Amino acid sequence: MHSKLAWRQSLLSFLLVLCLMPLGHAFMILMELLIAPAVLPYSAFGLGLLGLVIAVCGVFAKKDTPQTLCGLIGGLLLWTGWVEFLFMYYAQRFGAHPEILNGVITTTTTYVQGIAANPVLSIDGVPVQHMHDIKDIVVTRPEYLLMPASFGFWVSILLLYIFNVRTGCNFMLWCQRVLLGKKRDLVVRSGMTRHPAMVTFMETMMLLWTCYLLLMFCYDPRFLGQSHPVTIAVGVGCFIGFFFIFRKQLARKQWGANIRMAIPAVIVLWTPVEILGRNNLFNEIWIAPLDHVGEMIAILVTFLLIGGYLAWHHKRHAKKGA
Repeated sequence: MHSKLAWRQSLLSFLLVLCLMPLGHAFMILMELLIAPAVLPYSAFGLGLLGLVIAVCGVFAKKDTPQTLCGLIGGLLLWTGWVEFLFMYYAQRFGAHPEILNGVITTTTTYVQGIAANPVLSIDGVPVQHMHDIKDIVVTRPEYLLMPASFGFWVSILLLYIFNVRTGCNFMLWCQRVLLGKKRDLVVRSGMTRHPAMVTFMETMMLLWTCYLLLMFCYDPRFLGQSHPVTIAVGVGCFIGFFFIFRKQLARKQWGANIRMAIPAVIVLWTPVEILGRNNLFNEIWIAPLDHVGEMIAILVTFLLIGGYLAWHHKRHAKKGA
């Protein structure tokens, strides 16, 4: 029985997607540090556009695994460039405050012909030149404080998937069974055209969005707070849920399907990782990549080795099928 489980595919797919999480965080930090502020918004827009192009090109790829990888990489790049950096741009432009542990924050914004420009952030009267200068006292960056405002958009897309789409997502199937019951077949009659690249792209985007919303609501002291028992329970629940997802991943022997199952496994597991880091129970090396160059290079090399193995495996099987 155990010989039928796809351990090799599951472990490598899991590590591949897992490496992308700290690498994505570190890449965003490096862009902030190394690119001039005046150029950064254009670079971020280009990054998001690149993600969109990769995801769309994946639709026309011939095999399931390349399509899946295009959807995954395209989704992560678009999320970074057009979601996180876009929230960051407007947060900085209009002087949104970060959440800090202690102190008094003031922001002065100069308007030139009705356009906000050059916001100056001060903590206890001392001007802050760069957000990374105060990273030790910042609890939540301003762009993430704005993200819960997208909750209504998230619900709208969720309704589309629950009431309009037949999907293989276990969570969506559970929602349809609970909400629609025996009327599911009557209400949800067919699925969308299935392209693995678009399926993976939307899976990545929706999972990241969902987990960020969940964490931001949990962290908000007006609702729960970062050390609230419910917040800790959410982390424990996600940690347990990871094993259920990974068990299903073991049953998928095809690389594309296995990678698609690794995405929720990693993102769900990353939720307790974020909660532990938020409560200072370990050091998040990816938020200060220049202070942990060796560790980040090791993660990058691991990702490249697994990616190289997948490329070699795909090429070898393509030759056999020719």
